[in-house]
Amino acid sequence: MASSMMASTTAVPRTSPVQSNMVAPFSGLRSFAAFPVTRKANADLSILPTNGGKVRCMQTLSYLPDLSTEALIKEVEYLLKNNWVPCLEFSKEGFVYRENHSSPGYYDGRYWTMWKLPMFGCTDATQVIAELEEAKKAYPNYFVRIIGFDNRRQVQCVSFIAYKPPGN
Repeated sequence: MASSMMASTTAVPRTSPVQSNMVAPFSGLRSFAAFPVTRKANADLSILPTNGGKVRCMQTLSYLPDLSTEALIKEVEYLLKNNWVPCLEFSKEGFVYRENHSSPGYYDGRYWTMWKLPMFGCTDATQVIAELEEAKKAYPNYFVRIIGFDNRRQVQCVSFIAYKPPGN
């Protein structure tokens, strides 16, 4: 047992001549060589350049009138014509806001709750409008939006507010 615990004092070569020409495997998202060598000792962020304004989240307001049922059907038909998968989402707040954290890129209200599952295989715009009516009945004081996913590219291609609660 004692012999297995003893350390060897002989030098072991770390790389062979063949390995010295090899490129090291990728380890991490960025190379540390790209970062500056000298860094400030303190973490004082008050000296960062500024344009004089405070960072705020973007709030978009719709000045257009609400879409009629016929206009909603045309929008959904466009979505289906492009082979996008319709999906409905709802949220109490209809806009992005910042309440819990103030770091750049963080916004509350960014993610909405999905209404049921995406409507895979849907070919009729009236099916989407019927689901919209169900969501409005279940959540009359919530915003409801219709989004369209391209399942080949795995991206969201379209999103629009389909229902605003009364008073908004």
